[in-house]
Amino acid sequence: MNLNSPLFDRIRTQREPRREEKREATIKCDSPGCAAEGTYRAPMGRLREGQYFCFCLDHVREYNSNYNYFNGMNDADVARYMKDATVGHRPTWTMGTRRGAAGFREDGGPTGDPLGMYRARHHRRAPEKREPRYSPVTMRAFSALGLDDAAGPEIVRARYKELVKRLHPDANGGDRSREEKLREIIHAYKTLRAARLA
Repeated sequence: MNLNSPLFDRIRTQREPRREEKREATIKCDSPGCAAEGTYRAPMGRLREGQYFCFCLDHVREYNSNYNYFNGMNDADVARYMKDATVGHRPTWTMGTRRGAAGFREDGGPTGDPLGMYRARHHRRAPEKREPRYSPVTMRAFSALGLDDAAGPEIVRARYKELVKRLHPDANGGDRSREEKLREIIHAYKTLRAARLA
């Protein structure tokens, strides 16, 4: 470690005593005819932001009691000002949409893309709808009910009820000849329910 470094020369172990700042020359009150010191600032008004009058205590109180920032504005202008104040008087843009937004053409591509190289990024195709694949057991259950694999749960339930009413022995006057077909229908329906297709 180099003890002769200029960094060690800048280290102080004690604080230096504060130097008293020189006071600027006193500013006179901006109110006409007042010779008092103007130590209190008051804003000059709308369209003159950052500019101030300097008043004495009595005149700043009088000025503040009569001050109106919106003086000279009609109701529509005041309402517009209040609406803009909610976002800090900064410009805003619609979120979540790219159509008609700055930097994009009507066809969705960016304006800086004359060759259309980035257009595919903005026009994504919808994923292809694939037909569901079912197991052979499920396909046999569909064929037992006389349906194809595109049938929805409502159609499966309606077809099951129709076949049970037609094949049940009570509906056929006690004829048990179709009982085997009824068992096959019930088994097929249970298979489809287990696969959450009914």
